[in-house]
Amino acid sequence: MLLPTEETAQLAARALLDIEAVLFRPEEPFVFTSGRKSPVYVDCRRIISFPRARDLLMDLGVGLMAQRAGIEAFDAVAGGETAGIPFAAWMAERMGLPMVYVRKKPKGFGRNARIEGSFPEGARVLLVEDLATDGGSKLSFVEALREAGARVAHSFVVFHYGIFPQGVAQLREAGVELHGLCTWWDALAAAEARGYLDPAGIAEVRRFLEDPDGWAARAG
Repeated sequence: MLLPTEETAQLAARALLDIEAVLFRPEEPFVFTSGRKSPVYVDCRRIISFPRARDLLMDLGVGLMAQRAGIEAFDAVAGGETAGIPFAAWMAERMGLPMVYVRKKPKGFGRNARIEGSFPEGARVLLVEDLATDGGSKLSFVEALREAGARVAHSFVVFHYGIFPQGVAQLREAGVELHGLCTWWDALAAAEARGYLDPAGIAEVRRFLEDPDGWAARAG
């Protein structure tokens, strides 16, 4: 994964902190449906309810992709069901491109399609989602787009965990470069600068980011 500029990453991280889309709770860890515990939590769906933060993040996203891939690098934008759909729509409008979305699985009736919308054969499609943890869902969406005739070499997310390098490597092996505005490391730096956490909290979150599996195992 290519890292955004420090200024871009910090602007994005601060916006997410301001709308409480990223949260730190080392003293009372979050518990996910899998039972896994974490001192951090991200909910990018909150962005849709905050127009000013939303506009900033989408502008940063379009700028990042223009810098990384080029202004004329894409023919369409695809959103992954469901969280990626609004972000793909906002970015497509800013980029002056058509938009489609990709289902997690065929809908089971009618055309039994995974792609809603259309693009010409060989179209260069940017896959957009809200966030990336290990990158697994991205591979499924990329496969569906390629089966429909698209060329997919880039995927954009608002937030990337930045602590599971194997996911980035798998995408790269599939010919896809992952681009994100900020990571947990950027969010932690912004939180520390703003005094969101005391030194003990900062240290605990840092221990998690350096070894998420070991931290989760110790937390039970």
